[in-house]
Amino acid sequence: MRSRSGPSTSAVHFRSTSGRPALRRGLAGLGLGLAGVLALAACSTPASGDDSAGGDGEAVALESVDLIAPADPGGGWDQTARAMSQVLTDEDLVGSAPVENIGGAGGTVGLAALANEQDPATLMVTGLVMVGAVETNASASRIEDTTPIARLTEEALVLVVPADSPYETTDDLVDAILEEGAAISVTGGSAGGADHILAGMLLVEAGVDAADVPTTLNYIPNSGGGEAVTMLLGNTVQAGISGVGEFVEQIEAGELRALAVSSPERVELLADTPTLVEEGYDVELTNWRGVLAPGGISDEEKAALTELATEMHASGGWTRALEEKGWSDAFLTGGDFDDFLTSDIAEVTSTLQTIGLVSQ
Repeated sequence: MRSRSGPSTSAVHFRSTSGRPALRRGLAGLGLGLAGVLALAACSTPASGDDSAGGDGEAVALESVDLIAPADPGGGWDQTARAMSQVLTDEDLVGSAPVENIGGAGGTVGLAALANEQDPATLMVTGLVMVGAVETNASASRIEDTTPIARLTEEALVLVVPADSPYETTDDLVDAILEEGAAISVTGGSAGGADHILAGMLLVEAGVDAADVPTTLNYIPNSGGGEAVTMLLGNTVQAGISGVGEFVEQIEAGELRALAVSSPERVELLADTPTLVEEGYDVELTNWRGVLAPGGISDEEKAALTELATEMHASGGWTRALEEKGWSDAFLTGGDFDDFLTSDIAEVTSTLQTIGLVSQ
């Protein structure tokens, strides 16, 4: 069994609301009091329409849920999973929500693990980074083979340099890359992810031919935001790109200098930092994050997970987490999330081809 942070749980986390034995685990084993029992009763309400029907037609309720962060600690996926875990347990929506980190290859190692997951009460964090990594890594496991549950957040990316860097503006950095090529290294998340895409878009906007982007851009991928921070503070790279929440602490401490954010408007946490558009680059890109469940789960199990995500989203704890991390609320479930995923996969694939990171 894989190790997880948080209390250990058995593999089965669903119970039938009829009280019959199928997929059942006793409440006593979870140590749940009256508040927990009431929370479970709330979870048994179907999320919508057909999602509650299937199998024998019984709704199911969640007692606990396992969360997978498909990256090393410190990055946006890890932060999202741990924020979810805290809110889900603090709000008594489940008895436990342990987090497991399965990093590597832009989240596709975690995606492969999800494909083999036998426990339906499992949610893996996903997002734009994984959509791109599936294409750049030619991953055998694909998002289309999972069960989409909810889109949760959007977040601007921020372009940073070490505090003592000679590059004061986005132009300074881009001009240096154009002049010195691979001598200027840029770090960020996994290859083909949002950070890599933004770097490629910047160079194409600056006039680099798409076919030349892979040789002009010295992009150093990593599996978690913590690695990028270490490289930047150690001056082993000249610049970095990541979500605002992953760099904001070092920016506020004066250890990193923010050059620009990738959102259409300035970000509240970095109010003095201009957008790329303000800097003269017609480039906008926001990174979304959400959660997936294993493929092939029943309609009842999907409904319970969707209801859990919906209750978490409506909670005061989640509202506070959004504010603290600087994440924008981008909640979608059901058919709306399915349609969004289909569109995003097509759009990201096209963008990767346009900037030369994936062959036509």
